[in-house]
Amino acid sequence: MTIGQDCLAGISAEAVQALVDGRHGDPFSILGPHQCGPMSVVRALAPGAQKIEVVAREDSSFLGRLELAHPGGLFAGPVSSGRPYRLVIQWPLAVQKTEDPYSFGLLLGELDLHLISEGTHYELARCLGAQTMTIGGVSGVRFAVWAPNARRVSVVGGFNSWDGRRHPMRLRREAGVWELFIPRIRAGALYKYELLGPGGALLPQKADPVARASEASPGTASIVASSEPFVWTDQDWIAKRSERQRLDRPISIYEVHAGSWLRIVEEEFRSLTWSEMGERLVPYLVEMGFTHLEFLPIAEYPFGGSWGYQPLGLFSPTGRYGRADEFAALIDICHEAGIGVIVDWVPAHFPTDVWGLARFDGTALYEHQDPREGFHKDWNTLIYNLGRNEVKGFLIASALEWIEHYHVDALRVDAVASMLYRDYSRNPGEWIPNRYGGRENLEAIEFFKHLNSIIHQRNPGVLMIAEESTAWPKVTAPPSEGGLGFSLKWNMGWMHDTLHYMSKDPVYRSYEHHSMTFGMVYAYSERFVLPLSHDEVVHGKGSLIQKMPGDYWQRFANLRAYLGWMWTFPGKKLLFMGGEIAQWSEWRSDGSIEWDLLDFPLHRGVQTLVCDLNAIYRERPALHASDDDPAGFQWAVADDRTNSVYAFLRRAGDSSVVLVASNMTPVPRYNYRIRVDREGGWRELLNSDSSHYGGGNLGNGGRIVAYPTHSGAELSLTLPPLATLILAPDESRF
Repeated sequence: MTIGQDCLAGISAEAVQALVDGRHGDPFSILGPHQCGPMSVVRALAPGAQKIEVVAREDSSFLGRLELAHPGGLFAGPVSSGRPYRLVIQWPLAVQKTEDPYSFGLLLGELDLHLISEGTHYELARCLGAQTMTIGGVSGVRFAVWAPNARRVSVVGGFNSWDGRRHPMRLRREAGVWELFIPRIRAGALYKYELLGPGGALLPQKADPVARASEASPGTASIVASSEPFVWTDQDWIAKRSERQRLDRPISIYEVHAGSWLRIVEEEFRSLTWSEMGERLVPYLVEMGFTHLEFLPIAEYPFGGSWGYQPLGLFSPTGRYGRADEFAALIDICHEAGIGVIVDWVPAHFPTDVWGLARFDGTALYEHQDPREGFHKDWNTLIYNLGRNEVKGFLIASALEWIEHYHVDALRVDAVASMLYRDYSRNPGEWIPNRYGGRENLEAIEFFKHLNSIIHQRNPGVLMIAEESTAWPKVTAPPSEGGLGFSLKWNMGWMHDTLHYMSKDPVYRSYEHHSMTFGMVYAYSERFVLPLSHDEVVHGKGSLIQKMPGDYWQRFANLRAYLGWMWTFPGKKLLFMGGEIAQWSEWRSDGSIEWDLLDFPLHRGVQTLVCDLNAIYRERPALHASDDDPAGFQWAVADDRTNSVYAFLRRAGDSSVVLVASNMTPVPRYNYRIRVDREGGWRELLNSDSSHYGGGNLGNGGRIVAYPTHSGAELSLTLPPLATLILAPDESRF
């Protein structure tokens, strides 16, 4: 028996074989420093190594030599003292000097483990995953991953030739978390986890669920992110965010798919980087007058064609456009320019890629076991099991990461309806009722209440926006009143009704007149965003300009009239990129906005109109301050279906008022009388038929007088064809 084998005394042959085979679930019981009878011994697993020496950490003095104790690569030997040590490993082509990962004690504290199990560890991105740190004067990376049902978990990467035998982890059974500190690894290292399932089967190597950086697609590895804090300069913005994002303030959102807003034709049609977006996108937003930029999901995702709506890296900005710190810098630039940032966030489902969350530890860990609860047929994705504390905590921590670490000002939560209904897009027999026999997903309801409460408590002024496509009640009411606690909700009904109306030939619009007025029936049931989003310009639906009827000129006139209607109707505004230049083509994620269309006057006119609408919307409290107050809206003309004319008054608490009148036919309406509550001069703030926008320049000469009548005051207007007018009292005359 060799000295190395002597140092295995008390360890069964089966345990040794399991270790060298990569099947042992408790590597610390064998590896590292141990007392073996009267001897202090060190054991190290280094398959392929030729020899290993142990030297003192502080002065490299010789402490002992490890001999091969098992042909599978297990070395062992006595050491002369219990001093901190390093291993000097002789490989066939190199010598490696490193501290022993198995010489370090427990890493995560009991409080961390308790909060993880409870689902209330809101700093999960600084607890699990890969954290660069120094322990006992030794720099390296602490890895930690939740995988309670795995038999063995190892960290693999270029630093160990992706060999799962080299760095098996310690299980903290009280929380099902595996941990290991690997010395001398730095930020930028690629890594994954290699797991044995509960039955001992080797699983596909898994990306880190809590990775803060990820390899750009088609790569699938996680990246050790730097722990150096980003140096923010947006303290003033954050301090004033609650004021800036009050719901009586203007919110005009420009929705962007980062990869296709602008491509560099000369460089193989590549997308802009985060840094380039700061140089080109942000100035454009300022010029156009938008208050907010909304990105389609930017959490790391495997399939580009999903536009980010099937993410797997919920803590990691996609590497497609640059590093995570460059994304942070873009947000900092937005804030400096006065632009808020909204990010689409997807807690509804995740893709089935084997290297992702699917059956992460060999069991349905993040998802439901039963496909009637856990599988979306529409999207071929898995549904998070919100009945597990750890899963709820994982999602809430992800939301907080974007808000607190990246200073995002709002999250737009995707596919809320799919989470609220157990029978969403399912036939009878394909879903499981809740404990009361109903279709409501009780776990999702409580999740949203808790999520929104935590975010609003920790980050006052941050907005939570729901894409909820049904009439679920009280989406934007606080949980204390039985609501879900969102700040705003996309008004999908308004979008569908008004686009349906605008797509009709004007000769038929009188039969659809109610489509434009119906939105006021429920306008104050929630706090709304009016969305003309990416969903309306894909999958054969045509672009906004394509939806408009009539000849070439009429299509532009219709679009201008519609945008004027939208910007003055109660609700915050959202427009997907390309809509502001009347792009003809449907949006394609592998394409680019057709910016060359701005060489044509009618396209340039629509862009100028949107810019002017944003300016009027921001400057006039009547158009934004009373979105949630029924006293802020009054129909002036609601039932003139014969002429397809609409008119309404918007008011604010400061007594300001704006009149909006739309003529949705190609026939001019002369001497059209509308009652108002103020006599005297009224100024035409905007006329979508102005030649400035490509219109025919029919209107009221910029100013008109309201004369007294027996029932108030009355304007006699010229309503241009297919146009929206915005008028306000001429304050210089009052």
